Amino acid sequence: MLIRRTLQEIAPVADRVTSYFYALVFTRHPELRDMFPVAMDTQRDRLLKALLTAAEHIDDPGVLTSYLRRLGTGHRKYGTQPGHYPVVGEALIGALARYATATWGAEAEAAWVRAYTAISQTMIDAAAEDERTSPAWWHAEVVSHELRTQDIAVLTVRPDQPYPFLAGQYTSLETPWWPRVWRHYSFASAPRADGLLSFHVKAVPAGWVSNALVRHARPGDVLRLGPPAGSMVVDHTTDNGMLCLGGGTGIAPIKALIEDVAEHGERRPVEVFFGARSDGDLYDKDTLLGLQRSHPWLSVRPVVGEGLAGQLPQAVGEHGPWSSYDAFVSGPPAMIRSGVDELRRIGIPQDRIRYDAVGDLVGAAV
Repeated sequence: MLIRRTLQEIAPVADRVTSYFYALVFTRHPELRDMFPVAMDTQRDRLLKALLTAAEHIDDPGVLTSYLRRLGTGHRKYGTQPGHYPVVGEALIGALARYATATWGAEAEAAWVRAYTAISQTMIDAAAEDERTSPAWWHAEVVSHELRTQDIAVLTVRPDQPYPFLAGQYTSLETPWWPRVWRHYSFASAPRADGLLSFHVKAVPAGWVSNALVRHARPGDVLRLGPPAGSMVVDHTTDNGMLCLGGGTGIAPIKALIEDVAEHGERRPVEVFFGARSDGDLYDKDTLLGLQRSHPWLSVRPVVGEGLAGQLPQAVGEHGPWSSYDAFVSGPPAMIRSGVDELRRIGIPQDRIRYDAVGDLVGAAV
């Protein structure tokens, strides 16, 4: 209760809290500035937002622990060490004390200290455990770059060492053009025998990493990959049908799931709704229709329309019934939200709807 009162108070001045938090970190420990991007405007609030989100859910260890473990292992790629955590904790307490004047006091400070101690220790332990088996990052050489549309490219890379992941998961990726700026991309195929990894990337306005990958990346360039993450994977202990909604480049992990089912030799029905704003944006339609011809258990339905967040879920509702299916949703945030709402409306239980929304607590670690 004390923590949530503090969070409620600082919400209207979140930008000032964030700026003050980083000012405390960098003035007291200027050597840490090099761990962050040169330009902080696109991701300056990510660290603080992650800590505040964790504190808000401190009484839900079932959800929080897995989130913090992903956060701890994911921060290895930034060069984070155990000694950095007290520095961040001091800045966090300092920023809260400065701006939560109405709710701050000895009891509130004690609650935040206890919460941060638990949060940081979970992250430190997870990082130490992960260090015994995995590198902090992988180098990956671009081996092919195919421009599918004016602003969508399919990249295939070769990691410098084995990269274990599951179909449907995603990774964080850094380019040589924007050091220390990481963005999340889903794997566009199931694990391959040759170890190659593929990504579908759409260049978005002001998107540093996406534009670099689409406009500038070429074979021979070397990227860096963080650890795999994500829970949108197939449960091979069941034979439930699969209902998949993919919007835009969100079709990439759906394609990986199809390959995964095929490789396991399963014959469960897989229904795919693939949405885009125009027919030209259905950049992977031929591949998906080819998979449909090869697998009689697979059905692919392209959906075209400007209002993707509304039209794609509506198209799903016009078919069915889907109540016995496991659902998978991937695409722009608005489409995921509307898709999940529609799936629940037509009778699919929440615990059988799988999606990874970057920025959500259960989504990607920073």
